[in-house]
Parts: sequence; structure tokens; C-alpha cells
Amino acid sequence: MKYYQSMIETVGNTPMVKLNSVSRGIKGTILAKVEYFNPGNSMKDRMAIKMIEDAEARGDLRPGGTIVEGTSGNTGMGLALAAIAKGYRCVFTLADKQSREKIDILRAVGAEVIVCPTAVPPEDPRSYYSVAQRLTEEIENSYYPNQYDNLSNTVAHYETTGPEIWRDTDGKITHYVAGVGTGGSMCGVAQYLKERNPDVVTIGIDTYGSVFKKYKETGVFDEKEIYPYLTEGIGEDILPKNVDFSLIDHFVKVTDKDAAIMTRRLSREEGMFVGWSCGSAVWGALEWARGRLGEDDVMVVILPDHGTRYLAKVYNDDWMKDHGFLEEREFSSAATIISKQSGEDALTTIGREATVAEALSLMTTADISQLPVTDGREFVGSLSDTRLLANLIDDPSIRDKSVHEIMEPPFQFVPVDTTLDVLSSMINRDCQAVMVRDEQGLPRIITQHDLLESIAAA
Repeated sequence: MKYYQSMIETVGNTPMVKLNSVSRGIKGTILAKVEYFNPGNSMKDRMAIKMIEDAEARGDLRPGGTIVEGTSGNTGMGLALAAIAKGYRCVFTLADKQSREKIDILRAVGAEVIVCPTAVPPEDPRSYYSVAQRLTEEIENSYYPNQYDNLSNTVAHYETTGPEIWRDTDGKITHYVAGVGTGGSMCGVAQYLKERNPDVVTIGIDTYGSVFKKYKETGVFDEKEIYPYLTEGIGEDILPKNVDFSLIDHFVKVTDKDAAIMTRRLSREEGMFVGWSCGSAVWGALEWARGRLGEDDVMVVILPDHGTRYLAKVYNDDWMKDHGFLEEREFSSAATIISKQSGEDALTTIGREATVAEALSLMTTADISQLPVTDGREFVGSLSDTRLLANLIDDPSIRDKSVHEIMEPPFQFVPVDTTLDVLSSMINRDCQAVMVRDEQGLPRIITQHDLLESIAAA
């Protein structure tokens, strides 16, 4: 008889399948490594089991213990499978942008799930990172795997995923593409492949609202790059230790919309019922491959998880329409909002050396509540009527001061296809406007008033 002792023994050796339809017109061979064949339906099973086994070997996780982790859902599923096989309790924290299906699946396999707000910085005590760390301190005999900084994550893919890809391509792989979230699958595989062939090109897929691409290209951790986005499982507002930028040759950023549309295409045209970040990976891979791949090149793209996690999102027509991803609803994105602005709505700015009195007069005359501050062609700050009024009440003498002495940070620039719900989460009491560039590259501003008009007209 041939059988396994538990489900965790079935992890790995997932198939690679050639992309035929979505890659039409692109030279070379593009293969998808379909990771939903793992028992937990995602590649995270690999590193979840590795982290637990390494913790057991070190004595960090003892019999009857509790596993506490912050997860986007898939790592939690892998950890839950390991917990079932080994007799542990699981408590997981998730950000509230994660799909309902992920929460329900985790609870179905016996995990306790705590949902935390997305739109808070990592160090905020309410973030899913902070809550997981706090619970680890409060729960006796608990272990916090910390998939972001636990290098067992990378080792799992170095020991399994990388060798499988090398074996199944007969060593002919020339390009490797993966979404970058914790960094384990990207960097573990990249390290293995580059040790065997240093010429293998590695391409990381990032999302708008994440810091990775700019950090790779400039070495600057730019907080202005950080804002809420919808795609789950890739991108970060931190720099995980598992992300080794020296192993990633290039980054490609992919919008929520492009990722969602490609995800549905993979299901419909390739028969691959995959998750949202899989669409990100393939869209970014094809974007990079056009005009670059030769006939003999072999590109492998990791598809991390299964479509069952996203039935109420990218596979739901109403949800797609509501977010402007099917182009059937007005004011669904920044592009449609600024397209409705008239010529009178051209951006009004003020120089940093102008006086506060001049700024106040300009805002009153133009009937605007938010005013970007410039220094030449650069946006260096901002003014808002509510804070300006509060400052004037506290100290009327500031009327004679220069704008740069009291200005706030500049408004963030966002991609033109940023959706209405993301804009709504960004524009709040602390951030009263965002900026976007139109088709001509000219800067425009989107305020809370613009959002209210959009919602009313929808």
C-alpha cells in the first residue's frame, strides 16, 4: 500500500503548465508553476511547515503550544495544517482587506481569527503585525513564526521550489518571476537558480502602494509610496528580512485592476482557477517579457494560490463593477474623477515663500480647501483650511510668516487607476487630499468633496 501519514507530507512537487492564450505573441516559453496543488491550495504550505519544524528542532515550539501569526490567509492555512498534524492550537491575525473566504477557511480548519484594520502603520498597536506580537507575549507556551523575518521561509523554497523548477525545466530556465510579499518564494528560488546559473534573470512583482520597487532602484524607503491597495499577498509597507534585494534583478509594478482582469483571464483562457496575486505575477511577467524574450528563453512564473479565496471579489461580477474593473460604473477610479473636473478645476498652487496671508486670500478667492505648496516644479508641502484656521486662532501673527514655516507634508501622488474605495480609505481627517497626473502628465488634486460627488453620481 502507498499512503501518507498526514496531509503535510503531500506538500510540494507541484506541476508546471505552459501558458498558451494570455502569452500569445510573446516569444519564448512561459511556464506557470501552479502552487494550488499543495494541500492547503497555496505555496505557503511549504514555508509554514518548514518554520514549524525548525521551531520544534530549536525547542521554540513545545508540545501543546500555540502558534500565533499575522497572515494574509495562505500562510495561516499552511500553519493550520501543520498544527492539525502535530497537535497545536492556532491564533491568526489578518488585515480587514483579506477576503471573507480566507477567514472562513481558516476557521473551518480550527484556527482562531482576529481581524485588524488595514489602514494603520505597522507599528500601530491595532495592526495585524502588532496584535500578533502582543498575543505571543500574553499566551503561555506560544510561538510567533513571523513569516516576514523568519529565514526558514526562504530556506523552504531554496530546498524545495527551486530544485523542482530546475529539475522540471531540465536546467533550461532563463527567467524567474514571482510576486514579492514576505520575499521567501522570490528569494529562496532565486538563490537556488542563480547558484546553478548566474545568468538567470529574476523579476519581482510589486504593487502600487508598496515600497519594494523604489527601494530596490534607489535605496530609499519612501513612506510616500505607501498607501492602501486591494491586491492580497504581495507588496509591503515594511522591509522583511526574507527580501534579499541583491537576488532580485528587476521589479515590475502591477495595478489592482490589471491584476484582477488577468486573474479572470487565466481562469477563462488557461483553465487555471487561481488567486488575485497570480494575476499580478502573470501580468507583470508578460509586461516584462514583451520585446525582451527570445525564442529559446524559458520563463517560469509562480502562481501562489487558488481562486476559492476570491469568490466574492475578483470572481464576482458585481464586486468587479463596483470597483471599476469591468468599466461599467462611473467615478470608479481617480481617472474617471479627474475626467469630470472642468477646466476651472485646474490645479491651484502657492510657492513656499509666499506669506500665510497670501495663501489664505488665494484659498478664499478660489474657494478651495486644500492647497499644494511648491518650490519651483517640486511639490514640497500642503495647506488645508481646517488646520490653517486652527493655527490662526492659536496665533494670529502667523499671517506674516512664510508658508513653508507652517505647511504640512505634500499630498501623496497615486496611480491614475486607483479605485474609489482605495481613495476613500486614503482621504480622511489626517490626509485631506491626494494628487494624480492626468493623461498629459499634469498634476490634479482629488479631495473629499470630489469623492462625495463621485459617490452621489454613481
